[in-house]
Amino acid sequence: MELLEKITGEIKKAMLAKDKVRLEALRGIKKELLEAKTAKGAAGDLSDETATSILQKMVKQRKDSATIYSEQNRPDLAEAEIEQMKVIQEYLPAQLTPEQLEGALKALIAEVGATSMKEMGKVMGLATKQLAGKAEGRAVSEMVKKLLS
Repeated sequence: MELLEKITGEIKKAMLAKDKVRLEALRGIKKELLEAKTAKGAAGDLSDETATSILQKMVKQRKDSATIYSEQNRPDLAEAEIEQMKVIQEYLPAQLTPEQLEGALKALIAEVGATSMKEMGKVMGLATKQLAGKAEGRAVSEMVKKLLS
């Protein structure tokens, strides 16, 4: 089942359950996916990679907003953002643990043959393609720096 169809079905369930936070998060997902699907240059089709990157972006936005609200002493708004973030994360692939990420990156570094920080670009290029949706870019970057230094 396509993600957009699944989200539409989940919206109906959330409406029936009167779950406002879940409903708002799901409507946000549907909006972003529809915009990407109908954007100029899109072939009217949405790949899994594109959908995953959209969802990751949405999670990051919610996380950043929650941080800002917390800093401004608005825990009510921060909590709403965190709840929406949790709903969005349900539709993302499982994230790698730090140990799994380190193992995957060690294998990539060996594959590329990188030995110093000068070759970080090669490793990051390959890592972002292979680990897309499975690990946050910042975590990948930090781990690569740690392993190459």
